[in-house]
Amino acid sequence: MPGFKKHIFVCINERTPDDPRGSCSAKNSKQIHEHFSSEVKRRGLKGTVRANKAGCLDHCANGPSVVVYPEGVWYTVRTIEDADEIMDRHIVKGEVVERLLMVDKNKGRGNS
Repeated sequence: MPGFKKHIFVCINERTPDDPRGSCSAKNSKQIHEHFSSEVKRRGLKGTVRANKAGCLDHCANGPSVVVYPEGVWYTVRTIEDADEIMDRHIVKGEVVERLLMVDKNKGRGNS
């Protein structure tokens, strides 16, 4: 049975505004997920790429958090344009988008 070649997980976790860990949903992650989903369809990638909603990915402070599998590449995706760049470069061409890599506040830039 064929499976997806790539999964895009977008954190849509919601916390109260006073939570010090932050909340990806407060940073428009639901709209970012919807955009990834519509782009998968628009680009004819349905069946090979799936944009999934995810609960907390434990990086809301660095969010909106997005992780692409099977590579396990973590991104901070703040805008629809960022999502488009990930679709164009990572999903379609297989290139990691360095400028959007999530910054681990303890280790610097890179995958968490």
